[in-house]
Amino acid sequence: DLYVTLEPCCHYGKQPPCTEAILANGISHVYIGSSDPNPLVSGKGSAYLREHGVAVTEGILKASCDRLNAIFFHYITTKTPYVTMKYAMTLDGKIACYTGASKWITGDAAREHVQKERLRHSGIMVGVGTVLADDPMLTCRIPGGRNPLRIICDTYLRTPLSSAIVQSASDVPTMIVCGDAAAAHADAFRAAGCRILPCETAADGKIDLQKLMRILGNEQIDSILLEGGGELNWSALHSGIVTVVQAYIAPKLFGGAAAKTPVQGQGVPDPANGFQLTNTHTTMLGDDMLIEGEICLCSPES
Repeated sequence: DLYVTLEPCCHYGKQPPCTEAILANGISHVYIGSSDPNPLVSGKGSAYLREHGVAVTEGILKASCDRLNAIFFHYITTKTPYVTMKYAMTLDGKIACYTGASKWITGDAAREHVQKERLRHSGIMVGVGTVLADDPMLTCRIPGGRNPLRIICDTYLRTPLSSAIVQSASDVPTMIVCGDAAAAHADAFRAAGCRILPCETAADGKIDLQKLMRILGNEQIDSILLEGGGELNWSALHSGIVTVVQAYIAPKLFGGAAAKTPVQGQGVPDPANGFQLTNTHTTMLGDDMLIEGEICLCSPES
C-alpha cells in the first residue's frame, strides 16, 4: 500500500508521471489525502490508477493534507503567490519602542520558527521603510538552508547602496521593485547585483501590489513571507493580496503613543469593516504565542 498527501500526477513535467512509478512497482492500493487542483491532474491521476487495476481511497486526513499543500493549492489555482503576513508584537500591540528599537521582541524559539518560515517561502518582502529603519539581511539563518528571494518595495529607489541588502546582493538573490522613473537611474544597484523590477504604482504613489503579485506569479514565485512594517502591511491587506496572518505575541508591554503597530495606514472606519481571520490556531513558542489565521474572503458587514 502507498499513502500520499497529494493525488499522484499522470502527466510529463520535469519528472515522469507518478502514476507510472506506482504501476511499475506493483502497488495495489493508494490512499490519497488531497485531490490535485492542477488542471493537468484534477482527478485524472486517480482515474488512471483505477483504470489500471489499482484500488484508490481518497480523502484520507484531507484537512491536514490540505494544510500541508496550502501554498501549492493557492498558486496553482490563482497563479499568484501565497502571501503570509508575519509580524512580532508585544501584548500591547507594539512592534518597536517609541525610540524605534525593536531587537528583540520575541524569544529564541519564536525567532527560530521565523527562520523555518523563511525557508518555506520562495520570497521575503519588505518596504523601503523597513530597510531604512532596521538595515536587515532577510536571509535564512538555518545551517544549509536556502535564502528566499529578497523583494524590496521601493517606489523612488531610496534604498541605500550601503545597506546590508545591496551589499550582499551578489550572494543573495535580491529584487528591488520601483516605479518606472526610478528604474532608469538604477545602474549602481544593478552593478551591485540587484535586479531592478519596474512596476506600475497605485493612486497613492506606492507600488501596485496586485500587479506585482501577478508579475511574481508569472516568474514562478509561489509564496511570499511579508515581513514589512505597518504601512506595507496595511497596503497589502487593503489591496487584498494577503492569504494568511502570523502574529507572534510576546508577554511584554512597551507603551508609547508614538510606538509603531503592526498595521498602520488609514485603517478601517468601523469594527464591522475589520479584516476577519478564519481557521485560527495558536502555538506556544517558549514564552511567546503564535496566532495564525486565514484572511476571510467574505464581504465585511455593512
